[in-house]
Amino acid sequence: MTSIGGAEMVDWNLAVATATRLVKPGPEVSREEARDVVAELRRHAKASEEHVRAFTRMIPEGHEPADTPVLVVDRAGWIRANVAGFRELLSPLLDKMQERRSGTPGGAVLGAVGGKVTGVELGMLLSFLASRILGQYETFAPATREFPAGDPAAPGSGGGRLLLVAPNIVHVERELAVDPHDFRLWVCLHEETHRTQFTAVPWLRDHLQGEIQSFLGATDVDPSTVVERLREAAQALAGGRPEGEEGEPAPSFVELVQTPEQREILGRLTAVMSLLEGHADYVMDGVGPQVVPSVAEIREKFQQRRARGASRLDLALRKLLGLDAKLRQYRDGERFVRAVVDQVGMDGFNRVWTSPNTLPTKSEIAEPADWVARVHRRADS
Repeated sequence: MTSIGGAEMVDWNLAVATATRLVKPGPEVSREEARDVVAELRRHAKASEEHVRAFTRMIPEGHEPADTPVLVVDRAGWIRANVAGFRELLSPLLDKMQERRSGTPGGAVLGAVGGKVTGVELGMLLSFLASRILGQYETFAPATREFPAGDPAAPGSGGGRLLLVAPNIVHVERELAVDPHDFRLWVCLHEETHRTQFTAVPWLRDHLQGEIQSFLGATDVDPSTVVERLREAAQALAGGRPEGEEGEPAPSFVELVQTPEQREILGRLTAVMSLLEGHADYVMDGVGPQVVPSVAEIREKFQQRRARGASRLDLALRKLLGLDAKLRQYRDGERFVRAVVDQVGMDGFNRVWTSPNTLPTKSEIAEPADWVARVHRRADS
């Protein structure tokens, strides 16, 4: 990434330092219990491979899922891992903003100061997220950087790896008062489904990355606008008032969309993410009854936890970060997958992975029968 006077738009090292300093350490566990949790999560991740492949009938092409690493991390490890991915993914947008700033008087000074301010504010947001993520298949880790051995910021083979955030999993299983062994396997089933999606569908990663880069590349916002969004979120973390002057909630980052082109791209991205998240929810519940005895109790309590929401502060931050949209993606996507499988079976549903042209549109996520008509009836006629 280019810089102005040696300063980037975001001081990434400061973002990591800020986030790791602010994030809470997680629930109290003994050293022995921590070792047991880590070992069990690794076992469950391995066992989930076969469960997910048997249920979905999706077979990785060219390599086994186990070829991509499984890392059990703490909250600080999740932060370091994701900053590397964010830096890679956001580089087109930040480069564009930096070029605009370079043409302004005093741009070098603003770049140095602004990079540190934004680094602190991004760190505050990462500390918030780091205590809430249970796991993820990290798709966009940079492919060419040097990392110490075992560093969670290091890329996996093929650019992807599975992260399981042990403190957050333990926190939620205690909060819900569910069987911890069942809950850990249930979470692994969801995340393993994401790993299977990307390893069994070779074109999916590049397609998704291309859509995101197109979206970011088409963004034409003033740097101060983006910084202001970060500041609003940071103020909410500090207990400030997150609403605008008229009392309306501040818009999320995705609501900075300004062009018809971006709205079109965002619609496609929303549909893909709804598919991926809904498919993972469908699989974790579909496999569950055979391998997770208390899956019904876990799902009921987990859904209640989602529905309850949280504090006003938490809800404001969800809005700012677009996390409320992510919750809708789980629900809408799972409904789509279930309806299609009910109508055409699992093999029929798996036509969705044929090419970008067979992915559902945003409107088809809401109307699964339209996707079936487009992909099946026309193809079979």
